[in-house]
Amino acid sequence: MTARQVAMRDAFGEALIALASTHPHMVVLDADVSSSTRTAAFGRAYADRFFNVGAAEANMVDIAAGMAACGLRPVVSTFAVFIALRAADPVRNTVCYNKLPVVFAANYAGLSDSYDGASHQSIADLAIMRALPNMTVMVPGDAVELRQALEAALLADGPYYIRLCRNPTPVLFEGAPRLEIGVIRKLRDGNDLTIAVCGVPTFMAIEAAERLAASGISVDLLEVSTLKPMDAPTLVASARKTGRVLTVEEHTVCGGLAGAVAEVLARHAPVRMDSIGLEDKFAESGEYIRLMHKYGVSRDAIEARARALVKECVP
Repeated sequence: MTARQVAMRDAFGEALIALASTHPHMVVLDADVSSSTRTAAFGRAYADRFFNVGAAEANMVDIAAGMAACGLRPVVSTFAVFIALRAADPVRNTVCYNKLPVVFAANYAGLSDSYDGASHQSIADLAIMRALPNMTVMVPGDAVELRQALEAALLADGPYYIRLCRNPTPVLFEGAPRLEIGVIRKLRDGNDLTIAVCGVPTFMAIEAAERLAASGISVDLLEVSTLKPMDAPTLVASARKTGRVLTVEEHTVCGGLAGAVAEVLARHAPVRMDSIGLEDKFAESGEYIRLMHKYGVSRDAIEARARALVKECVP
């Protein structure tokens, strides 16, 4: 993959400033990590619209809920693990229950807070957020989709959870059709296997699909940028065509993309399925991509599991 690389957190910070003039009711809240989440520049440019509440994530969510109830459009920014766990109570009871338009910018998600270890790596956030009524859950695949997801969320109703990565990752969708909430992006058309992927591993799935194609295995490659609501018609049509589905995510295989896909297929198109992600375990500290590889999220792992699934399903 030779594409230029941009960190989603950098794209997020730039997008906040770019959207400020066209979204005058947007305010930004951070929990004392603004240099890490890249909201600091917005705070300098729009001091009257920026609120650093300190390391008090639950309070921050309640403050944002009050602002939303008064007509503002709050963007709540901190590490994903703290939104999903420390602030889970007010996210559920104050924001989701009341269907308030709060955007949760969940930074440092997955394994991207790699050197801080298991306490900071957010590997269960998608499962938690998907389970909350009224919450829309988005997992952009690159910096371009991150900007588009943020803008779409600011124009929509109800709460949104947008998952961001800390590290630079390949830019995949520059010049491509815009991200649409609740719509799967078809990256390749194939008949032998469906690969459904979300977030950072999208570039790995693209590379794996290219290698598989070179050996005669054609992949229906689906980028699932919205986990909830799921684009069931596109997913079901692909599964019925190929008869086998492999999911890929930077998350535990319990309750994230694998769970969302399995729920749809069990109801509408039962097929053979396999899942790539963390297998019910915490990770350790280390370099980001090396950690991903260690826990089975890599181009080579996707290729190997895809080949095994195709071979297993051959009559």
